[in-house]
Amino acid sequence: MADEIIGGYKLQKHMATGQTSQVWEVVETQSGRHFAMKLLLPEKVNDSECRRFLFHEAEVGIKLAHPNIIKIVSFDRKSSTPHFVMEFFPSGSLRTRMLRGTDKSFLIEKTQDILKQAATGMAFMTAKGWVHRDLKPDNILVNSAGEVRIIDFAIAQRIPTGFFEKLFWRRKKAQGTRSYMSPEQIRGLPLDGRADIYSFGATAFELVTGRPPFRGSSNQELLAKHITEKPISPRQYNRDVTEEFADLVLRMLAKKKEDRPRDFHEILMALRSLKVFKADATAK
Repeated sequence: MADEIIGGYKLQKHMATGQTSQVWEVVETQSGRHFAMKLLLPEKVNDSECRRFLFHEAEVGIKLAHPNIIKIVSFDRKSSTPHFVMEFFPSGSLRTRMLRGTDKSFLIEKTQDILKQAATGMAFMTAKGWVHRDLKPDNILVNSAGEVRIIDFAIAQRIPTGFFEKLFWRRKKAQGTRSYMSPEQIRGLPLDGRADIYSFGATAFELVTGRPPFRGSSNQELLAKHITEKPISPRQYNRDVTEEFADLVLRMLAKKKEDRPRDFHEILMALRSLKVFKADATAK
């Protein structure tokens, strides 16, 4: 596919492949500027559900203009190759960096700033009326300078606000990634920003411990643990984590959304006043 031209963009370098789509570095033929393009895999082009998720992601993302959220530039529903174009942000995901042993010192140094940037982007997304529903290390990009972009809005959902929206809410099929889903998301209940706060807490837990807060021998066991099992403090897996940060993570992982921080602004304020690791205490 390299050198193929789609919608005025020349495919230059393959960057990633997922279950239904792939991402390419592209060059706009008119300007020579570099962008990234997400397009459906050839075998998914005629899959109506895959097309719906792709364009939903583009439509949500194009409304979220924020430095810590990937910028969607354009999309084309009429193209024979369903795709959208976004800013070119060469980086690895937080997941990739967590798995690479060579990035360990980088992550220790940047953890607090990564979480601050991600919380800032999520505060904006919530303020715009959206729940991400799939916040996790895979969907947080971090470049070599430690700059953050939140990606993937395929299952993002509007926060129900009106009286009738809430009154006539229909229980929905649970969607998301099992290791990061809030209890209310698993139950298919109406969601607000506090569902993403739970996912953010699970992400923060994994970032400082190297493991998710819950594991299960089956999908059902894992989901049940999110609903019923009290999480262990991240300090049990990493003694260098401060008590203040561990307490914040456990609050984010509260079973009842009312017991979590009220919004990402509260999380951001906490991150500005505490330290993640004891080794950072001297820099306070």
